[in-house]
Amino acid sequence: MARLRLIRRLLRRFGQVGGFRRALVAEAVVWLWLARLALISIPFPTIAKRLGTFVPPSDERVARARTRTEQAKLAGEIGWAVTRSARYVPFNAVCLPQAMAARMMLKRRGVASVLHFGAAKGKDKPLDAHAWLDAAGVEVTGYPVAEGFAEIGCFV
Repeated sequence: MARLRLIRRLLRRFGQVGGFRRALVAEAVVWLWLARLALISIPFPTIAKRLGTFVPPSDERVARARTRTEQAKLAGEIGWAVTRSARYVPFNAVCLPQAMAARMMLKRRGVASVLHFGAAKGKDKPLDAHAWLDAAGVEVTGYPVAEGFAEIGCFV
């Protein structure tokens, strides 16, 4: 019964957001599913070829990813849609699938983005990894980055 109430409440809230945001949420769900399936079934080196050029964090192309104001607004909306959708998909959509989904959504709209990878010494395991995405000067997904993470590289 409680689950049914939750579903009803979510559908009501979904109906209250504007059409543009509804479309972004629907697209985000699709991209999250595709990212999840890709990460499960395809070796990461193959996925990496589709993500862009892997460069060190100090590369000049990372700094050039700043763009116009309307692109910043769009990047913020996509970040909102992906992070909200990730809460409700029936799998654990952690930082990497979120960053991949948002990157593809931005790429479709011609907005340049930078997908960052970082690592930190873990408490329970030897290494913790994290992925975050920024575009047009906007922190899209994976922020705030926890203290102690060192950036390893980026896809531009």
